[in-house]
Amino acid sequence: MGAAGLPTVFFITHPNVMIDPAVPVPDWPLNLRGRSRMQALATRSWISNVRRIFSSGERKARDAAQILVDGLGLAGYRVVDGLGENDRSATGFLDKAKFEATADAFFASPQASVRGWDSAVAAQTRIVRAIEQLLAEISDSDIAIIGHGGTGTLLYCHLAGLPISRHFDQPASNGGNWFAFGQVSRKLLQAGWRSIDAADDDERNTRWRGGGMQ
Repeated sequence: MGAAGLPTVFFITHPNVMIDPAVPVPDWPLNLRGRSRMQALATRSWISNVRRIFSSGERKARDAAQILVDGLGLAGYRVVDGLGENDRSATGFLDKAKFEATADAFFASPQASVRGWDSAVAAQTRIVRAIEQLLAEISDSDIAIIGHGGTGTLLYCHLAGLPISRHFDQPASNGGNWFAFGQVSRKLLQAGWRSIDAADDDERNTRWRGGGMQ
């Protein structure tokens, strides 16, 4: 449990993926480094009280959720479709330069559909609704939600009462970052993202750095 014994929600972005331009982005699996990082995460003391795990339907998030389930000795996880990344199917795979430019525009013009992507406002509305629906069912245990950098940033902005901005994106570290908030209060329990690689007592990962949406 979190502070004062109240249940906590950990939003965790999937780590490193196996990028393949010939495969639809939602079907990319974790690569070996990503799998190793998730296995290490399961040993962290701060996540040891998690009893329920939810995941985006995308392959990389499901891979990460299964590794965490196995590491914590839980029965399984539940896929929640609304936890998926913003819809980027209109462009499919983009090389790094084009992707970063499009992601910048996505956050800079949150009401607009950039290159056919759904808008940041639409994606934020969807993930907030998904979070509220699943939390309405739970009140007695810490939970982990395995998701993505883009929609995770939009959720963070909502919880913090901040305008949508890529300034609050996760660090550019190939994913594998997290933030926590109270299930009851819906208040953030720290400022900024933290790395799943950090030791339990490491508080050095609270600075904002752009990137890491994919």
